[in-house]
Amino acid sequence: MPAVLLALLQVIHPINLFLVTLGVGAGIVVGALPGLTATMAIALLVPFTFGMNVVHALVLLGGMYCGAIYGGSYSAILINTPGTPAAIATTFDGFTLAKKGHAYRAIVVATIASVVGGLIGVFFLLFLSPPLARASLRFGPPEFFWLTVFGLTIIATISPKSTVKGLIGGAVGLLIGTIGIAPIEGTIRFSFGTLALQNGISLIPALIGLFCLPEILDMIASRNEERSAVPYRSQRHMLRRVWRLMRRKPWLLIRSGLIGTGIGIIPGAGANIAGMVSYNEAVRVSNEPEKFGKGNLDGITASEASNNAGVAGSLVPLLTLGIPGAPPAAVLLGALLLKGFRPGAELFTVHATVTYTFMFSLIVANLVLLPLGLMLGKGASKVVAGLPVSLLAPLVFFLSVIGAFAIQNNIADVYVMLALGLVGYIGRKLGFQPGPIVLGLILGVMCEQGLVQSILIGRAAGMPVAIFFTRPISLVLIGLTLFSAGWPMVSRMRRRAAEPSHDSDSTMPSGGSHA
Repeated sequence: MPAVLLALLQVIHPINLFLVTLGVGAGIVVGALPGLTATMAIALLVPFTFGMNVVHALVLLGGMYCGAIYGGSYSAILINTPGTPAAIATTFDGFTLAKKGHAYRAIVVATIASVVGGLIGVFFLLFLSPPLARASLRFGPPEFFWLTVFGLTIIATISPKSTVKGLIGGAVGLLIGTIGIAPIEGTIRFSFGTLALQNGISLIPALIGLFCLPEILDMIASRNEERSAVPYRSQRHMLRRVWRLMRRKPWLLIRSGLIGTGIGIIPGAGANIAGMVSYNEAVRVSNEPEKFGKGNLDGITASEASNNAGVAGSLVPLLTLGIPGAPPAAVLLGALLLKGFRPGAELFTVHATVTYTFMFSLIVANLVLLPLGLMLGKGASKVVAGLPVSLLAPLVFFLSVIGAFAIQNNIADVYVMLALGLVGYIGRKLGFQPGPIVLGLILGVMCEQGLVQSILIGRAAGMPVAIFFTRPISLVLIGLTLFSAGWPMVSRMRRRAAEPSHDSDSTMPSGGSHA
């Protein structure tokens, strides 16, 4: 208890409060820029923490982590480009709202959902870290394989207009994911003799190309240089109005936060998958699933609550086992080791004050996120709305090129972005959405690794096929996969069955009157 009380006193120290606010603000700015991920932001900041004590360093880095994941929602909403991979699902409804003049409303929803989801994640980090970390270790290659298969069932959800085109897009994404060196046997595939393709297709250039460049080309094709691509409509008391809408569905926030925390705990899964899974669940349980993808606030809520809960979730295995749950957490692990702190039992005994100060600082970071996010979000939506297409299109293109190049300082990534941008633009004209392609690209590598590793382990144990169907967590994931894949078909059948009965009921009174 003394360590907890001392941590509370430390976290409200003016210097720590300033560092949290600075980290959150800087993280929002970096996360909002396409291509500059949370991992990059934290990695660039680590050298500046060498002269700080460990508490100040962790407080600053933790604030930046929270801010960067949230900041990705800005560009997802305003220019249809996820600032971070975690915000992919936010684009589905966020940009549609922005084009209708409700960009700030979408940002307010994203902000509130991020704060609530983040606090849910920190709650589990504070009180349930050890048992949750032990449970995450039960995820082996078979479980990862089935988790990715479960993730691929989301394609039907994010392709409501044409499931067939969604499946084709997912297959294209899986195919793109096979480019480069095979993850297990090391053979080079589909590189066409090009050295730059041997490392595979990087996610960030692919994201920027598939989401951002088609939007830029659409802006140019509109030929209306003075029109703003994203209009701004001012509404008073926006925060109060949005909160009144969101509190009617508390289970949406809670469920999304729990999904984000649970998936964030699994090493290697990360917020990218969490946002997609949470979005899928929001569509599945909704009474109006057809409204998703058309500016539904619930879609933004599910995505943002989940990916921000995943921040604290990814820290659970890091602090208790020394296994980062996501790439940004891996950079935090490096910062801890540089300060001479080894994750594990020591952090909760010998260095308990430092550990709990860091955890409490995440609560402060999420609370600071509300006013800071609303203020910066309002400014960003006004700035974007004030730019005519003739200025916005080249500005976004410039940021896209910088973002693609900055990942590895490799011009080949820019060429990949341009090529996939052309593919995305042609695909959009043919009715294909970028979401399924990106989902296939993200999950394809994980799926292949899990499949091949499971087969190798199964062969050594004399059960190359049975290993996929005999582990408890695998069976649960198989059940979830079947349920997720079958639910859209069941829903359509139920709606079709209800329509004739509704029509017959509506015609009965007229029949009775004629009689």
